[in-house]
Amino acid sequence: MATARKRPRPDVVEESQAECPFSVIHPDPNEKEKKTKRRRQESEDHPQPKILLQASPFSPMGKFKDPNNTMDRHYQVQPYQKWMDMTRYNSFVLNGVKYWSEGFIFVANNSTIERQKNPGETLQPRKKSDDDWVARILEIRASDEHHVYARVYWMYWPDELPPGTQDGKKLIQGRQWYHGANELIASNHMDVINVVSVTAAATVNQWDETNEDDVQQALYWRQAFDVRSMELSSAELRCKCNRPENPDKRLFGCSNEDCKKWLHDECLIHDALLKTFKRLGTDKPHKPTPIKEEESSEGAKRPLSPSESGAAQTAEQSIDVKPEEAQQTIKLADVENALPGIKAENSSVSVAEPKRRGRPRKSEHADQAAAKPYEGLFEAVIHSDLSPPVLEITDLRENVTGGDKSWTEPLQCLICGHEIQ
Repeated sequence: MATARKRPRPDVVEESQAECPFSVIHPDPNEKEKKTKRRRQESEDHPQPKILLQASPFSPMGKFKDPNNTMDRHYQVQPYQKWMDMTRYNSFVLNGVKYWSEGFIFVANNSTIERQKNPGETLQPRKKSDDDWVARILEIRASDEHHVYARVYWMYWPDELPPGTQDGKKLIQGRQWYHGANELIASNHMDVINVVSVTAAATVNQWDETNEDDVQQALYWRQAFDVRSMELSSAELRCKCNRPENPDKRLFGCSNEDCKKWLHDECLIHDALLKTFKRLGTDKPHKPTPIKEEESSEGAKRPLSPSESGAAQTAEQSIDVKPEEAQQTIKLADVENALPGIKAENSSVSVAEPKRRGRPRKSEHADQAAAKPYEGLFEAVIHSDLSPPVLEITDLRENVTGGDKSWTEPLQCLICGHEIQ
């Protein structure tokens, strides 16, 4: 197996990399028109290379700052004539597997090769981007069965987001807390690869965050990255904190028909613990509220007043690829050179129960983490298996005697105050 070259191309081509004599440039079509007008004559034997427009196959649900941004890109493949002289195909067959244009593929990188050469050795630390790269095929061309190439758009693992990426009003780098373990980011980063570096077909779905029933079990994408402006499209904002959702973590939906907001479980727990700390502090024991007995049997029979009744609750053509013998030889170089210039932040991802839908507040997620006076004093967990779900709060204060050390409270919406059913 040979690897593909991705991101900025290295000056020295590693022997394990599949030979690919083509590169992609993105000239300004307006500048081309000016030069053409100045020349005015074009040789029939040497026509001027055309600047083509690639319509983006990705339409993110979120928005860019520029509402007219379509992620379409003008491009040229160089050497132009050599590329255009090759036959265009709808598909290719590699190792008995057929791959189609417009389909998603896994592409080998240096980390892939090293794991295959040392199957018993664990690479530490390992990021999601150490897995195979993922790309979407835009075009397939070949001169013969030994020289088959694909023009692709790269899908980014969140770990690969470069420094200076604009996410809303802030600049980020690498994986963010709301990115799921199987999340990819669509891009208009174009490249040409030798198809012998393809390892398998990939299934990648677009996640519609507005559809609460759209739960993604496989690879998915919701955001797009425009490499020209270094900007990420927006993600759906949820909860009182106005942060995006991490699909690997739980959300709870408010059962109030007039609210119906989705709330992060960590926000519900944080709010409950803050209230508990304000009520009990560091030295007051929790004492259960006594249940009032009915005044009389006749009093129990009287109709409920409106204040007592409360609000209602509702809950074609193909080519068979034959790699040359030279392309089977694998010599691994330094893995760190596989993605020069792209460093990712910590990529650890915590996976919790199935989802229910999250939004960065102006104060940011870090501000909330800094304001936890209850830490070490109280802890809480949500029992979602009960109906309705409840919060169980545990008193960790060893110096406080008397009262309950553990109790449950109803789960209340952080926006409307309604009890969640």
